[in-house]
Amino acid sequence: MIGCFLIKRLSKNKFVSGVIVETEAYSQEEASCHGYSGRTKRNETLFGDPGHLYIYLSYGIYHCVNIVTGKKNWANGVLLRSIAIKGEDERIAAGPGLLAKRFGLNKSHDNLRLSPKNNFWLAEGDHCNKMEAIVQTTRIGISQAKDIPWRWYLERSRSVSKRVKGDKNPPINKCWTPSSFEGL
Repeated sequence: MIGCFLIKRLSKNKFVSGVIVETEAYSQEEASCHGYSGRTKRNETLFGDPGHLYIYLSYGIYHCVNIVTGKKNWANGVLLRSIAIKGEDERIAAGPGLLAKRFGLNKSHDNLRLSPKNNFWLAEGDHCNKMEAIVQTTRIGISQAKDIPWRWYLERSRSVSKRVKGDKNPPINKCWTPSSFEGL
């Protein structure tokens, strides 16, 4: 999903969109996944059809936005950790809670199918093949299965929520920004 757009329609001709620059993956067979211990009312969406939003509350205050992936009846999801938005502060959606806040996503959007009809969707563009290095590393903010390298981020983006130790934020004049691509 790195390099894809998340788009929200605000009105007929007004949108907010950004490029996904950081994600984490979760799957039922590992202990940090909400579906690891089985299906519950809270995680039901994660076991549903791919292409739906799975949104939960973390620490009782932050909404986290996942996209259900894989197959129905098997808990799989990709947490959207960070999005870069053209023309906005590079840190406005740099973290799961900030991302949810900027896109106005909360528990009421849980199980929403990503579709232009539902005013939220993903889109691919020519920019995806122009991207450079993607860093693969371990997930953050979890206590179990934290050594699994299922977090990815765009190395040259300053919108990444947390970089790998030793990976310094790129200088402004050498970093990737969403304005680097036409059509955004």
